[in-house]
Amino acid sequence: MAFARTSAGSRSGTRASRVNGVLLLPALVLFLPLLIGPLAVLLDESLKPYEAGRIGGTEGAELTFENYTELADPAYVHYFLDTFRIGLIVTLAAILLGYPIAHFIVRKASPWLAKLLIASLIGMLFLSLIVRIYAISMAYGPLGPFNDVSWLFGIDPRSPAKTELMVIFGLLHTVLPLVAITLISTIQNINPRLEDAALSLGAPRWKAFTSITLIMSLPGILSAGIIGYAFCISNLVVPLILGKGFVLFVSNLIYFRFSEISNFPSGAAISILMMLISLTIFYGLMRLVRDKNGEARE
Repeated sequence: MAFARTSAGSRSGTRASRVNGVLLLPALVLFLPLLIGPLAVLLDESLKPYEAGRIGGTEGAELTFENYTELADPAYVHYFLDTFRIGLIVTLAAILLGYPIAHFIVRKASPWLAKLLIASLIGMLFLSLIVRIYAISMAYGPLGPFNDVSWLFGIDPRSPAKTELMVIFGLLHTVLPLVAITLISTIQNINPRLEDAALSLGAPRWKAFTSITLIMSLPGILSAGIIGYAFCISNLVVPLILGKGFVLFVSNLIYFRFSEISNFPSGAAISILMMLISLTIFYGLMRLVRDKNGEARE
């Protein structure tokens, strides 16, 4: 009898695997030419030599890694470091500000206030990014009413560091509601009675919160951080407009290589390197999320 059940289970599993394979086939058919194809072309372009005055790489020439080796120059390293550093600052700030907002909406706010706050967060995402950027530029710019707010961070409003602060504000304006909305669902999935039980056993409120709610929120916090960080390091418009040439991300460098000087091989090499670094970072973060999810279930 047990053998019969095992055989039936294995046949059912095989049938389910076949169905899943059939359902995945259309997605794979679209995935290969629309994503893998362009990336293959980009990789091929990155290995071509470039001649000044022509558009794109030299066809038929011997492939070279020169476009990659030149990226070891300190000037290029500076672009990468700025991109990942500012992205990390914005992501951490979004989590530190977004978690209390999400916690208040889920645990403290009345139903009508919670709906109003959630609608406001969603509305911020629908507002045009260009509109938000120019609003920040007018508000915190040299002639804006909040120009002197940089003094709160120990930054002279006339220094180049103020430009970096503007870029951080611009990215935070979109990342914060994105992170907060993601964390709302995370906190909703945590049973509030667990924290109440800790309080009834004599634990201080801060300890009950940090040892239960905050710890159980870690997978969601990491997931929200991944989403926010991906948006930051891939952003083109915010550093292009608010950076004013002082702060440039790797995405801006890629844009200039392709559009301004038509150096397609260099732009392709920077793109491939950025993609590899990003995939490595996000793979490590996803492993961390999976481990934290496993710990939370245990």
